[in-house]
Amino acid sequence: RQAGMVNALLRRALRDGLPEVAADAGWPLWLRDALHADWPQQAEAIFAASQQAAPLWLRVNRQRGTRDAYLQQLADAGIGAQAAPDLADAIRLAESVPMSALPGFADGWVSVQDGSAQQVADVLAPGPGARVLDACAAPGGKSGHLLERDPTLRLTALDVDARRMARVRETFQRTGAGAQAQLQVADAAQPEAWWDGEAFDAVLLDAPCSATGIVRRQPDVLLHRRREDVVALQALQARLLDAGWQVLRPGGVLVYATCSLLKDENARQLQAFLARTADAVAEDPGAACGHADGSGRQRLPGEQDRDGFFYARLRKTA
Repeated sequence: RQAGMVNALLRRALRDGLPEVAADAGWPLWLRDALHADWPQQAEAIFAASQQAAPLWLRVNRQRGTRDAYLQQLADAGIGAQAAPDLADAIRLAESVPMSALPGFADGWVSVQDGSAQQVADVLAPGPGARVLDACAAPGGKSGHLLERDPTLRLTALDVDARRMARVRETFQRTGAGAQAQLQVADAAQPEAWWDGEAFDAVLLDAPCSATGIVRRQPDVLLHRRREDVVALQALQARLLDAGWQVLRPGGVLVYATCSLLKDENARQLQAFLARTADAVAEDPGAACGHADGSGRQRLPGEQDRDGFFYARLRKTA
């Protein structure tokens, strides 16, 4: 009898087609409600974009060669690609390919990194020779990008997880970046345990977050993320912001970034930080980073074929 029912359903599906699945199917109710509240005009587009396959983005290593030279290598290998006009090192592939098929990947010519993540280096924009802290560095993509752009940076990369810090070392070994970087397994929220007292010119805080902007890459987020997780993440983000501010010199810049879409982790988190931090002033990260949202900018998933990402740039005035 069960086999007959299954066959009947299959025949009906072949005849009538499968029912259309709602774009927000699979999203927990609490998260759907939060996104509708935060982004009432864009929520449906967010859900739809998160169902799409994510494109493969590459970052060309300036220490190996030019982007144009690598585009030619891709063309010679029969791999379709185009440069991103607003990102100096970014290439978007027409179709995803295995990393083993990428010319020069093992030799550090390129790394896989979404365009939204590559934008962070432009927002931080440290000057030559600057002392830079990457507070939550693993797996090393953003630190690597900064050092590929400017090997004179005096960069300290922290991560609380030793296994994840091992990935940073592997990334630096493959790309040749970071030979002079200081890598430490440490909790950035506890500077008394690792900081030597010399203030940083720039701090990058790519904070742990709900990852709601990268569901198309990590759909298991929808299975495992809980409301109470976000509450705990907000508290951690606030501690990291305060600690990062403590080690930043007057006149220095802190960039706060997440791959979240939730305003509790982004615009409202920054609003609370600015309210309790008298010497902090928000600077516009720039229209290239997406929608103005409080003190920062939010790119929504799928816009420019990139991941959802939040950026804020804060200047320490005293």
